[in-house]
Amino acid sequence: MRTYSALYWIALILTVIGGLVWGIVGLINLNVVETVFGAGSIVTRVIYVIVGLAALYLIAAALMERPMDTARPVV
Repeated sequence: MRTYSALYWIALILTVIGGLVWGIVGLINLNVVETVFGAGSIVTRVIYVIVGLAALYLIAAALMERPMDTARPVV
């Protein structure tokens, strides 16, 4: 079984929370981050950037885990 770093788990949790926030925005048009920290505030922007970086980290981690070209070519 593979063990994951603390950074991986933090990125995963942030990305899941970010996805849930956007789900709430889509369902009931309520932006929880802007409601709590203020629309357009620096804190809101920092939170969005951190969640975006977490998502990029998870994409990179997923690509690094992929086996190198083991698929057979399609004829």
